[in-house]
Amino acid sequence: MSSPAPSAVVPPLGILPLARTAVDRGSDRRVAPDLFEQIRENPGTRVMYMAGGKALISDTEVVLAPVAEAGFGDGPVYLGRILADAQEPAGTDVVLVTLAEEDPLLETDGARWAALREVAVLLGELDAALFVQAAAVSNWHAVHTHCPRCGAPTVPEQGGWVRRCTEDGSQHFPRTDPAIIVAVTDPDDRILLGSAAAWKGNRYSTLAGFVEPGESLEGAVIREIAEESGLVVHSPQYLGSQPWPFPCSLMLGFTARTEDPAAAVHDGVEISDVRWFTRDELRDAVGSGEITIASGISIARNLIERWYGGPIAEPETGAGV
Repeated sequence: MSSPAPSAVVPPLGILPLARTAVDRGSDRRVAPDLFEQIRENPGTRVMYMAGGKALISDTEVVLAPVAEAGFGDGPVYLGRILADAQEPAGTDVVLVTLAEEDPLLETDGARWAALREVAVLLGELDAALFVQAAAVSNWHAVHTHCPRCGAPTVPEQGGWVRRCTEDGSQHFPRTDPAIIVAVTDPDDRILLGSAAAWKGNRYSTLAGFVEPGESLEGAVIREIAEESGLVVHSPQYLGSQPWPFPCSLMLGFTARTEDPAAAVHDGVEISDVRWFTRDELRDAVGSGEITIASGISIARNLIERWYGGPIAEPETGAGV
């Protein structure tokens, strides 16, 4: 059956920039062996090009081009049918074509190649949904060219959403790695932010980590916060989620609370510093440029601003990504 329409139930964090849905992914259509032959003959079918993690962008829209005379080339991926959009009719089929390198011949009418991080906050609902989906599945194809069981080459099937081993016939599906990200608060309603050792500059954000095998989301919240900050937290509450296709994560946003804020200490490995902030302290630190915080496309920024009570103003130079 076709993908269901988006739910009317909105999570506490709202609809996040990379979590918008405007495409019927058409899982029922993917199984047709002649899918691409069918939709190639339709003059309304559109192609989204990607190369090196970048897509063609025109102004604030993803370029959806007509099918080239040569067709879709190797390894196309069926992204689905547009549900509703001002630029393209509802029901338009969209196919992802990943190129080995950027093709300057496609850069017509001011179109340019851009990465998702660069343009995500500028994109509308359809364009953001397509770009996130395309980036995630393109990343998966790039690194799953061989069977993890026997090492033989794999080939794409079912509209590009399955890879089959050419030797043992096993099927392999796109992976998604769940990760929790947490706004930790204390009895004075301060928020804990950390600076990762790998980050440049004085950048701070909410703490996060991957869910381990056999672990619940709540268990991951408690374990990760203890590992990275030394804090014992309780009462984890889920607020919302957002795909993070860099390369294949799903970020699951939580709040949690600690009763012993003085115990906070960075782990010295992944986290180089942790700090408590009141709302006034965070506003002043960001406004003065003393620190930067996560950008608007991230769930971290939404968690921080939900705690803060609204947007946080920053210097002209902007926030960290």
